[in-house]
Amino acid sequence: MKRVLSIALLLIVVFACKNESKSKDAKIIEAVIAKEQSENLTVLKGSFVYYDGAAVLQTSNEIYGVLVTEKMEELNKQAEMFKTEPTDMVQVEVKGTITNQKDDKILWKNKVNIVEIINVRAIPKEENNVVKLGKE
Repeated sequence: MKRVLSIALLLIVVFACKNESKSKDAKIIEAVIAKEQSENLTVLKGSFVYYDGAAVLQTSNEIYGVLVTEKMEELNKQAEMFKTEPTDMVQVEVKGTITNQKDDKILWKNKVNIVEIINVRAIPKEENNVVKLGKE
């Protein structure tokens, strides 16, 4: 009888600890989501180019002017590894805040301030439909 009670008590303690750790993980995830929502962060996937002091991010349905910040400079450094020419675009996935405030330099309606870089990769050659003028 003592063994059965000991095993039952042990099982109760183990299951109680598992529920507690799950609730801690859930609370951490909820806190991260709440922080991102409070900062109004948006995940954007598209083609990025930075050339001659201007940066643009083109998604499947919108074009954004990119505010020149340290994160944008970091993104450009990562993008340089995939470029063969300075005007080449690269595929990116970033988190940022979107604004439509007027800017003296960026004339696009929507602008994005990059907060986090998620992914950077080259555009596959079959998807690269850029027409280049000039001699090769």
